[in-house]
Amino acid sequence: MLQAHSFLWSYLWVAPNVFLLILGFLIWRRGLGRKMPAFLAFAVLSATGDIAAFLADVTPSVTAENYWRILWAGLLVESLLKFLVIGEVFSRLLDQYPAIARLGKLMVSGLGAMLVLLAALIAAFAQGDSTKSLISGAHLLEQTVFIIESGLILFLFSFVAYFHLWWDRVSFGVLLGLGISSFEHLATWAIIANASPSANVRTLFAFLNMATYHFCVFVWLYYLLVPQKVTAKSSFPPPDNNLATWNRELERFLHQ
Repeated sequence: MLQAHSFLWSYLWVAPNVFLLILGFLIWRRGLGRKMPAFLAFAVLSATGDIAAFLADVTPSVTAENYWRILWAGLLVESLLKFLVIGEVFSRLLDQYPAIARLGKLMVSGLGAMLVLLAALIAAFAQGDSTKSLISGAHLLEQTVFIIESGLILFLFSFVAYFHLWWDRVSFGVLLGLGISSFEHLATWAIIANASPSANVRTLFAFLNMATYHFCVFVWLYYLLVPQKVTAKSSFPPPDNNLATWNRELERFLHQ
């Protein structure tokens, strides 16, 4: 069962993306897409790209080179959308400070996208024959994305903790799922790079990666679709910090 291209392998490849497409549809039907447009785009496009890669993998007429081209395209789109989602979460966390929220969203999304494109260019011009270059380039791009993504997520959690900000349910759920996925994949890549495991062990790590992503999709389903328990609003004012001052000064600077 724990073999490449087994039934479980196919299920773990396809099922999370089907659930993600369903989640995207339900987000759109419930009007949440207006609040989280980047995550809606991520849910639909990344799932579509992964399903396209699976179909290319099981279709005999698709060559190995064309399969990796399809995987490359899906990985690039998914990576760019991830950083748009992280920037979107950052903006939602700072909705009380609109100037900082706009600047932070632009910096997080823009910097992430620039680094992803830079990694893609480096990987695309790597030496070697076409198929091997596509494979090594995809791995390089994926590892780069996980490193940048993990760093940004750690920064956001630290930022919220330091300034005693309050999470809204949707933002926390989205970032939690992305964080679990990126940290697990990054740990897997580190083990593979340093331990040089056998092919069978690499296959087990691939199962772990897919199962973790499946779990993350369930995290998103729970936090975005299950209603939050109604609680009385706190009568306490927002915590004292420097964000209000920074926001006021930034607004003044932008309107000069």
